[in-house]
Amino acid sequence: MTRKSSWIGLALAAVAAILVVSADARSQKNKQAERASGPPSLSLTADAMTIRACEDARVRLVATARSVGGGNLHYRWTSTGGKLVGDAAEIAWDFAGAPAGTYQALVEVGDERYPDCVAFSSISIVVTDCPPPRPVCPTVTISCPDSVTENAPVTFTANISGGTTNITPSYNWTISAGRITSGQGTLSITVDTTGLAGQTIRADLDVGGFGMPCPASCSVSIPIVIKPRKFDEYYDIARNDEKARLDNYAIQLQSEPGSQGYVIIYPSQRAKASDAQARAKRISDYLVTARGIDPSRFTITMGPAREGWVVELWVVPAGATPPIPQR
Repeated sequence: MTRKSSWIGLALAAVAAILVVSADARSQKNKQAERASGPPSLSLTADAMTIRACEDARVRLVATARSVGGGNLHYRWTSTGGKLVGDAAEIAWDFAGAPAGTYQALVEVGDERYPDCVAFSSISIVVTDCPPPRPVCPTVTISCPDSVTENAPVTFTANISGGTTNITPSYNWTISAGRITSGQGTLSITVDTTGLAGQTIRADLDVGGFGMPCPASCSVSIPIVIKPRKFDEYYDIARNDEKARLDNYAIQLQSEPGSQGYVIIYPSQRAKASDAQARAKRISDYLVTARGIDPSRFTITMGPAREGWVVELWVVPAGATPPIPQR
């Protein structure tokens, strides 16, 4: 082989080596370009996975994405319900007024340099029912009668206003004394007060249906009416028997210094007017002379004539109304 042909062979070998190196470089560059054109990396998170629509009904969604080629990213959000607020990597998902259920949000992240390479991710949020609002008691008042009399029925009447609507209330009354004769379960009751003079009756009402006590009360006092009382009564009896009755009557008057005596004489229809006057004088003289009763402590009055003599001996406490002769 000549020197010239040897030189040509070496040159061709060098060119071939350069071509191989260039091909390898192009292949490596192509591989890097392929890797750089892949979809962005993406993860999606939410700051709450379960919410109540009646409370703070917003959830924050964060899409963490990175372009493998360093390009600018764009985001596209969609959902199956609620309202998405924003179009960037971080948005708000508003569920105000949304019914209970499970909702899904989807985000697409694309690289503007490689529009065909898109990353997807989704997340689900559970919206639960809100508890019903706590009932509010109505304003309950009870009116008591302005005045009551002994043994007369008493009526208590309630009035309710306000509170939670669409509730059908119930009414349960209790009383401290007496007996409910009518109205249990309604807004007004009537109470029998027989024998309760001097006592206080308290009426309590519990309005039910609101899930909590809704009470009210009212009290009324039954006054004690001071009344005269008949101590004794006798007919046309022997004189000594009459004295014995008057003795006991005088002792009673003396034991009650503030009381007053009233003697009512009902004469016989066959008696003369003078006979009634004589009977009255005889009773008065005995009480004053024999028993020492001051004449100002008792009064003798005549009632209408009856078939036979009747004498009533009354004790009238201070403040009581004197008895009236009966026909």
